[in-house]
Amino acid sequence: MFLRACVLLGVAAVPMQLIAQDAGSLSSSVQAQLPSLTETYKHLHRDPELSHHEDKTSAYLAGELRKAGYTVTEHVGKYQDGSQAYGIVAVLENGKGPRLLIRSDMDALPVEEKTGLDYASTVRSTNAQGQDVGVMHACGHDIHMTVLLGTAREMAARKSAWHGTLVLIGQPSEETIDGARAMLADGLYERFGRPDLVVSEHDDSVTPAGSIAIKGGPLLASSTSIDVIMRGVGAHGSQPQNSKDPVVMAAEFVVLTQSIIARQVDPQQPAVLTVGTIHGGTKRNIISEEVTMGLTLRTYSDKVRDQIIAAVKRTAEGIAIGYGVPEDRMPIVNVSQSEITPATYNDPALAERLRKIAVATLGADRVEEADSVMGSEDVGLFTLDGKIPGVMFRLGASDPDKLTHAKETGVPLPSMHSPLFAPVYAPTITTGVTALTAMALGLLK
Repeated sequence: MFLRACVLLGVAAVPMQLIAQDAGSLSSSVQAQLPSLTETYKHLHRDPELSHHEDKTSAYLAGELRKAGYTVTEHVGKYQDGSQAYGIVAVLENGKGPRLLIRSDMDALPVEEKTGLDYASTVRSTNAQGQDVGVMHACGHDIHMTVLLGTAREMAARKSAWHGTLVLIGQPSEETIDGARAMLADGLYERFGRPDLVVSEHDDSVTPAGSIAIKGGPLLASSTSIDVIMRGVGAHGSQPQNSKDPVVMAAEFVVLTQSIIARQVDPQQPAVLTVGTIHGGTKRNIISEEVTMGLTLRTYSDKVRDQIIAAVKRTAEGIAIGYGVPEDRMPIVNVSQSEITPATYNDPALAERLRKIAVATLGADRVEEADSVMGSEDVGLFTLDGKIPGVMFRLGASDPDKLTHAKETGVPLPSMHSPLFAPVYAPTITTGVTALTAMALGLLK
């Protein structure tokens, strides 16, 4: 606690006028980087890779960080099945001082891009279910890596202005929320030192490009992945009386689960339960043996999370009993121990200090108050359940005029995970690098 207090007090002691004086020089330097960073962004956007497969992406980012003067270690991370992850750790030591960890994620999504951009992804791959899918950076991780690289260069060029150790993380598998856990399981802090502070950013489609949004307290919900296997008794499609049809039971389960939050959970406790995948059957005239469903549960409370998981199990079993499924064919409900992450909580004191740095650097009109949302992230794992102060801020990525029009008409712009998501990359990247560099300098003064 003493170290934490000293670090945070050190941030507060940095005169804001000094940060404001440096802002013009920093902005000019970042602007000079933009042509190179644009090439990086478009390269990463054209060549996305799915979670657990970030081979070329991690190698590219590692190579660029080495060129910037960092000591880089690749293949950091061990998944629960024992396989190696593509995490990278880049370290720049610069005398005594705090150890600051800045994290970027690297993986893309199984989404077929439909933006029509001249640098759009045309990559296709095979997902974990064996399906042929398009691949796209539909969540902006290409922006994140570009901002990380730009910040790395700025910090290397300004070593006379800060002291301490900068640890940059290229994290794999954020979309499957098991990448941070894999890196920690591979001895991240034992090998590279435990940080005093953790900072990250995430692009945002509801904040205008050129601005950021930040807040203390809860920012993102927890995420829990659940697999439900509804088992039945197979038969010919013409003889349903001889079956226990898992497709029908699965259909009823999907509908009934939507009443769990509506009728079993305190309405003042935010929660979202989504059935995202459903697979079953092999032929139209065959009543199958089982149907597998993939669910995602999001809450801010561990108690509510456990309550909903118990309700999911009761609902599945109740439907099976109602249909007369034999005891040995009862549903199987598996709660993932790898695709699971706690709520993202921003340390209030650190968030306020970073907000002041951002205001001094960007101007008050470009620093907004972030909203809490039900999306999820695994960056919070790096804080070790809040033992290390951490903050994630939002980086505006949408055209300001289009965003204003969207708010007036009530028709939202394409958001993250949409095949039409297309950040306004130039102001997004320059603002991200400027803000993140100013924050790092302020924390390491």
